[in-house]
Amino acid sequence: MTDEELRRLAEEVESLSPDAIQVLEREIARRGLDISLVVPAIGIDRIEGLELITIRRFRDLPEAVLAKGMLHSAGIECFLEDDNIVRMDWFYSNAVGGIKLQVSPEDVASAIEILQQPIPENFEVDGLGEYQQPRCPECNSLDIVFEELNEGVAYGSAYLGLPLPVHEKGWKCKTCGHRWEDAKAPAGEEG
Repeated sequence: MTDEELRRLAEEVESLSPDAIQVLEREIARRGLDISLVVPAIGIDRIEGLELITIRRFRDLPEAVLAKGMLHSAGIECFLEDDNIVRMDWFYSNAVGGIKLQVSPEDVASAIEILQQPIPENFEVDGLGEYQQPRCPECNSLDIVFEELNEGVAYGSAYLGLPLPVHEKGWKCKTCGHRWEDAKAPAGEEG
């Protein structure tokens, strides 16, 4: 293309794909032309080339999405890498190094501080009153999760090509690994 053709193409940049825009930018720079592109913000992903730092890795998508939500609610822009691979087939999570939570270098300290905040013992729930966070009966930790899937059977059967979602409701402590069943299911888990 001639320089003039590149100039006209630069004026119609909204019709180009993100890859085509990159090629156009490189060619303009290679030729040393004084052409500036006005790239519309809507519909074009411009985070490529943005320096991001991985601050945490997650095996499971729900935990990664919660952490991302915490940072977004605090006004920190963050991104999940490899979340779509894990979303398509969670069996690949370990192979790709988990889902990576990434932030810009200037937000690293704030983001880590937010993610390291302690789990509250209780909090107010609109319409229900005060919610008391359950604790591990072994180590008294608040870092517990309610699990419904027997991961051993699920992973083993997925490896064999026949995923069997065997359900086994119960609590698991993320601190000491202790598992237990509770007489009452957590709110919203009855049934």
